[in-house]
Amino acid sequence: MNKTRRLLLLVVSASTLLFGCNNNDIPQEGEQYQTLTTNLATFRIQPVTEIFSLTCSHCRNMESVLPELESLTEQKIGKVHVTFNQGAKSAAAIYYSAVMQLNHKPNDEMMSELFAAVQLGNDKSQQEKQAAIANVFTNHGLIPPAQLSLAQQKTLMNYVKTAEKITQQGNIQAVPTFIVAGKYQILTEGHDNVKQLAHTINYLLNPQ
Repeated sequence: MNKTRRLLLLVVSASTLLFGCNNNDIPQEGEQYQTLTTNLATFRIQPVTEIFSLTCSHCRNMESVLPELESLTEQKIGKVHVTFNQGAKSAAAIYYSAVMQLNHKPNDEMMSELFAAVQLGNDKSQQEKQAAIANVFTNHGLIPPAQLSLAQQKTLMNYVKTAEKITQQGNIQAVPTFIVAGKYQILTEGHDNVKQLAHTINYLLNPQ
């Protein structure tokens, strides 16, 4: 009788440990990520793509995390600028003015400068902010957004329209966030650190 009881307790304990391990190690939908209603892979975005805005202070802070996240996931992280309000749409035009001319996303140095220029203090005039943005472009050998040719402006609008479609079809409501495999949106608030974030991303890239 005692042997039977001990065996039962052992089985129950093992089941509890197993359940706890699964709960902790496997990212949960609704907590760490959610499935998108539309597959965004048709836009040929990177397997791991950050959705961000130059107007967002949290996105600016996320920049320092990205190198470690790329290392932990072994992925080059792409970027898509949101357009969910007029301020974000205007900032998207600034970002894609750089992407269009570089034919790739700006490097870390230029991204840092763009964030700083766009988020210049409220005590600065609109003219001062525009001058700061223009300086970032000229310092990197690029044409400032206000000086683009008509042909360049048309190309720029195509970039912005694609970003609009991704924002709308992905139903992106907050940034920063990440789209994984075009099918999943990371819930950043469900993670305490970059390692947890990388764990969820790796799980979604290679689901068991």
